[in-house]
Amino acid sequence: MIASLLLIAAAATAPVAPKPLFRDPVHDGAADASTVHDPKSGEWVMFYTNRRADLPMEDGKDVRWVHGTAIGVARSKDGARWRYDGTATIPKSCTGDTLWAPEVQWLKGQWHMWLTVVPGVYRDWNAPRFIVHLTSPDLTNWTCGERLDLGSDRVIDASVLALPPKGKKPGGYRLFFNDERQNKAIVTADSSDLIHWTVGKRLTQTPGEGPKAFHWKGRTWLISDAWKGLLVMRSDDGVQWTTQPGHILATPGAQATDRAKGQHPDIIVAGDRAYILYFVHQEGEVEAKADPQYHRRTVLQIAELKEKDGIISVDRDAPVAVRLKP
Repeated sequence: MIASLLLIAAAATAPVAPKPLFRDPVHDGAADASTVHDPKSGEWVMFYTNRRADLPMEDGKDVRWVHGTAIGVARSKDGARWRYDGTATIPKSCTGDTLWAPEVQWLKGQWHMWLTVVPGVYRDWNAPRFIVHLTSPDLTNWTCGERLDLGSDRVIDASVLALPPKGKKPGGYRLFFNDERQNKAIVTADSSDLIHWTVGKRLTQTPGEGPKAFHWKGRTWLISDAWKGLLVMRSDDGVQWTTQPGHILATPGAQATDRAKGQHPDIIVAGDRAYILYFVHQEGEVEAKADPQYHRRTVLQIAELKEKDGIISVDRDAPVAVRLKP
């Protein structure tokens, strides 16, 4: 009864997000979202890894279904109701057969995408992986930039953060990424021009991936996928980091399509609010009992972040009234 009243009250002021927030209609494997507002169309645009969850497997170790992947696109007027908009047109000349984990941002007067590339389709995880930079004037037409030199042949999952000015000097930019050669640690690199990067600090000692850095409520935050929920770190100065105990979205939700741990976050900051988008494997659903491969399917969900005394929490079962500001 209380939940119903909350849902009605929320719906009166803002659209309430469904569960799931979005499901890829082609392969049913939406993951690794990056979401931006397009001022030209007035829409929110989501780029995501389009996993081929419906691809038959030769055996239990066959991971071709997470290779050969395009970047899916979805659009929304309000951030709650999304429609599929095909796949992104990414130049093959600077990428490869497998595209993962887009990071899209408006910086320095144009759109930028940092994209993880695997140059082939593999049955196992033993392959080189690198990050490329692309630019666009309109979120549709993408131009090849450079391949990032980050001192490793196994780097994935870029997140880029504009740094605050240092006195009268621009603050530059910081890249957060996963270096698989360092026990899948989250590592940083800095740049003044978004082209040349200097590798810096290793931030995590435990393995993980999918970092997302953002500014919110006077702090810098980093949320990453620790494969047992999401690891939260915070910094008051962008230099010293504090790791929050435990993991958010570690406990499966109670509602259908949200009954597994949350993975690979995206964050939308809207004024004093912040929303987390995450993907969920469908291993906890009724369909998985009859189909042993159903767990490969993934959907995107949304929840609102709450912060108190420097600690972030998420109630994934609460109705989400989406109030986004571009």
